[in-house]
Amino acid sequence: MKKLLIGLTLVVLVLLIATTGGSFYMLSYSLAPDTERADTAKCFQRLAEKHPEVIPWLDSLKVCHALRDTFVHMPRGERHHAYYIRHDNSQRIAIVLHGWRNCAINFMNIGRIYEQMGFNVLMPDLHAHGLSEGDAIGMGWKERHDVLHWMNVASTLFDANDFVVHGVSMGAATTMNVSGEKMPACVKNIRFIEDCGYTSVWDEFCYQLDEEFSLPPFPLLYTTSLLCQIKYDWSFTEAAPLEQVKRCRYPMLFIHGDNDTFVPSHMVHPLYEAKSGTKALWITKGTEHAKSYTDYPDDYINHVKDFCFTN
Repeated sequence: MKKLLIGLTLVVLVLLIATTGGSFYMLSYSLAPDTERADTAKCFQRLAEKHPEVIPWLDSLKVCHALRDTFVHMPRGERHHAYYIRHDNSQRIAIVLHGWRNCAINFMNIGRIYEQMGFNVLMPDLHAHGLSEGDAIGMGWKERHDVLHWMNVASTLFDANDFVVHGVSMGAATTMNVSGEKMPACVKNIRFIEDCGYTSVWDEFCYQLDEEFSLPPFPLLYTTSLLCQIKYDWSFTEAAPLEQVKRCRYPMLFIHGDNDTFVPSHMVHPLYEAKSGTKALWITKGTEHAKSYTDYPDDYINHVKDFCFTN
């Protein structure tokens, strides 16, 4: 009996150590910033390879010094960075939000849509991305507060008050998280466009845990979420765009590819159903994660235009 108890104790200890180690690994794997995030030259090179059609437009902006950048201090004290393009006499502002372990540069193709529509454009590097400070990615949850601060900055910078917030992937989750918050006083009108965002961090990590490692959520996801709560003051279940969308009272366009296997396409349907009021849904055929613009550039631009200029 004594040997059995010792054996069981050893098994429990091994499982505990393995789970703890796995939790630290998963948290680091998920939330650690890109080590090359500040290499802007490499980011511009990736943009040119992925969206060569954007480069002549970008060069023209650089020639006339229309593409600029700025650094501001967030309420938490961190120094954050953004690119911006001013359109004189325009009251409309587009805030474009990039994806996980990415940066504003690689989403200039989205910024181009709005600049050519006559919008002022602000493209921030989110917390722990690009040239913005931060030690860990917040998966769009903590970042929602930063975007609200960027709205105040943008309103002052452009002397404008009519907003569109457009995010892709983690930027889409950030967009939805922002949509459920009380808007700053500077916002007169606002719309939201989310492109392939997830229902919650828990749902996304649960899916990835099964897809990448064939593991169930218990116990690893539970312990990792608890570790995130202790270390970063938020949990995977708390960070739920689905719950934020339920509180949103502003127009929202949902975009998702039907062949998305990174943020599975089925996630868009509960998000769309949860949204009350003015909304639209566009599912792109055969499209993988964050590829709707790449696969259907003209349709993408037209959907954005229609949504932004309807009512």
